[in-house]
Amino acid sequence: QVQLVDSGGGSVQAGGALKLSCVVPKDIYTGFRMAWFRQIPEKEREGVALRLPGGEPVYYTMHYADSVKGRFIISEDNAKNTLYLQMTSLKPEDSGMYYCAAGFPGWTGSWDDARSFPYWGQGTQVSVSS
Repeated sequence: QVQLVDSGGGSVQAGGALKLSCVVPKDIYTGFRMAWFRQIPEKEREGVALRLPGGEPVYYTMHYADSVKGRFIISEDNAKNTLYLQMTSLKPEDSGMYYCAAGFPGWTGSWDDARSFPYWGQGTQVSVSS
């Protein structure tokens, strides 16, 4: 079983920032699609950001949910096999459980389809107060 390790959640006030981290096994980090999802209360799990594999970081493609564009950014440290999600200008509606996920390479469906991600982290809680 493959286990991703995500962390970095916490409690902040609206307008604040958090940086989430996800440590990934090397082979998966390099060859799989890597993404952040979140589960907001009373809503379906939704894709937040995606990094496609491409070898050199400059060739990687990033995708973002419309609701987080301009506020969240996905990044990585290849030497540490670690994926990050930098979240700024946080809003109360961003509150929820955030998950790191690794998806099948070569997937041609929607980028945020959770069914294509077989490996997940435990989740890290983000709470944003008004």
